[in-house]
Amino acid sequence: MYLQNELLMAIPLAVYAGLRVRSLIGPKLLKNIFTIAYALVAAGYPVAETLSHGAGDGWQSAVILFGYYALPLMLYLVMTVVLADLAVGALRLARLLSKDAVRSTRVRRLRLSVMLALPALVVAFGIVNHNVLRVKEYRVEVPRRASSAREMTIVFMADLHFRGLVPDRLLDALVAKVNAQKPDLILVGGDILEGDRRDEDTGRYERAFRRMNSTYGIFGVPGNHERFSRAAGGDFFARAGVRLLRDEVEIVDGAVVLAGRTDSRSRGRKSVEELLAGAPKDLPVILLAHRPIELDQAERAGVDIQLSGHTHHGQLFPINLVTAHEYELSWGYLKKGSTHVFVTSGVQVWGPPVRTVGASEILAIQVSFGGD
Repeated sequence: MYLQNELLMAIPLAVYAGLRVRSLIGPKLLKNIFTIAYALVAAGYPVAETLSHGAGDGWQSAVILFGYYALPLMLYLVMTVVLADLAVGALRLARLLSKDAVRSTRVRRLRLSVMLALPALVVAFGIVNHNVLRVKEYRVEVPRRASSAREMTIVFMADLHFRGLVPDRLLDALVAKVNAQKPDLILVGGDILEGDRRDEDTGRYERAFRRMNSTYGIFGVPGNHERFSRAAGGDFFARAGVRLLRDEVEIVDGAVVLAGRTDSRSRGRKSVEELLAGAPKDLPVILLAHRPIELDQAERAGVDIQLSGHTHHGQLFPINLVTAHEYELSWGYLKKGSTHVFVTSGVQVWGPPVRTVGASEILAIQVSFGGD
């Protein structure tokens, strides 16, 4: 189970939070009801992870969805309880709150209301934020060299994490937003399928890709989730009309060099220099790499544009603080030397369909090819 070690380490905090909330509830019946509900929420994610590898149909889909929502709910409940207790402790030390006031019915009810309502509101925001697909626009200029093009519109997407829980309306919205940009080139940065079901019918995802229109077609690279699913192999990409680049270089109509790297955990992965060794030196270079790593290597190799995903910008606060520390660029745009680096937080997210940081997005990049 993903996050198993982290969840085991968090058990003491979860128990503490449950006991603290229970202590603020008066009637014994309500205490018992809360205990049962809390136990169900705490068990929700492990159950969802177990069921997600099976058929995932009917009642199982509802249980999986509940379990995925339960994970961020537990996260923010524990955070709220701990922060509330710290705040009360600080007020007591500052003698701004008396012991009798802390024990009063009014303060106890206020603390209980905050501890239960705030996590629910944060998760509700995260659900809405996840379900709103945005288009983020950029304009950059790179050296034209001998390119046959003067400008190019690139639509870039990553981390689609398609699975049974994805509604058709999201697929329709994705296709509509991509086509509305009238792209010359559509690029996909990996993790197309969630990869947790071995027998999943991927037909509707393939049809969605085939409905996307572009001048030069759709190209993609594998992500880490492509290692987990048989459906995400070459046959899926071929049926979807996506040209998969596995440490390969493609010359796109004499306009650009498009290089695609395998995921960093793949054996025998080429360096950027090795990948571009045989590529023309007189064309702009676009690099597709699932993870936004080795940016120095891309800059030294003369890459003009690097496109990556994977981070989700943490997906849930405060995990974004971890990804911001781990990656030079966790989300957004960075000019590194002469290399333009873009990192998207993804069309969707892993696991819980909740996003409290970042945005569900595709990138529309207007590239102008100017003088050297």
